[in-house]
Amino acid sequence: MMANNILSVLQAVQSGTLTPENALLRLKLAPYEDLGYAKVDYHRAVRQGVPEVIYGQSKTAEQIAGILEAMARRDCANILVTRIGQETADFLAERFPLRYEPLSRLAVALPKDMEGRGSIVVATGGTSDMGVAEEAAITAETLGNRVTRLYDVGVAGLHRLLSNLEPLMTARVVIAVAGMEGALASVIGGLVDCPVIAVPTSVGYGASFGGMSALLSMLNSCASGVSVVNIDNGFGAGFLASRINQMEGLE
Repeated sequence: MMANNILSVLQAVQSGTLTPENALLRLKLAPYEDLGYAKVDYHRAVRQGVPEVIYGQSKTAEQIAGILEAMARRDCANILVTRIGQETADFLAERFPLRYEPLSRLAVALPKDMEGRGSIVVATGGTSDMGVAEEAAITAETLGNRVTRLYDVGVAGLHRLLSNLEPLMTARVVIAVAGMEGALASVIGGLVDCPVIAVPTSVGYGASFGGMSALLSMLNSCASGVSVVNIDNGFGAGFLASRINQMEGLE
């Protein structure tokens, strides 16, 4: 149940159009719905400010559709469905309004325009990191943030990054997405006065070990203010960046 729906229930009790007993029943039904294969958490929006996010990988298209149907009945909007392929996206698009980005394998179901707030910069070391970066950027935009993309600005050509200092210096949070040795996060961390969320990617070969080299490099960064999420976790970075960007007191 969304926060505004709870408020309307309380207002109805106050006005006398809804009995306390019926209000209690509605609230009892609100926390989650058991679909058998999933327990849809309707209170996620109340606790965290956004609806439950659907992790699409390893779920069938029918299971995802069932979860979306349940959430649609509760007037949820801007539902993120992560890690799905084109075939699943096409299946869902026949049943729900849907925006799908193949590069990030991320869909936004029941989309609703959101006014962007603050300033989040998403920067990548290379073009090959863009899939993870787009997952972060679209997540942040869907949650109501302004996002600036700086792609292919890695340390192999540092002048590319240094020519974009203005958006970096004015950001409230920067997401640094890089594979290989993952040095981009440390460089950005030494330039800006805002939090930096480092995202190691599995881009690389040989001793990159599927992103482990970038992960360890970022964890060992000597730059202050750098935190690290899991390998290829663009969604996690975008969600955390949104939390930071929209902290109380920030315009």
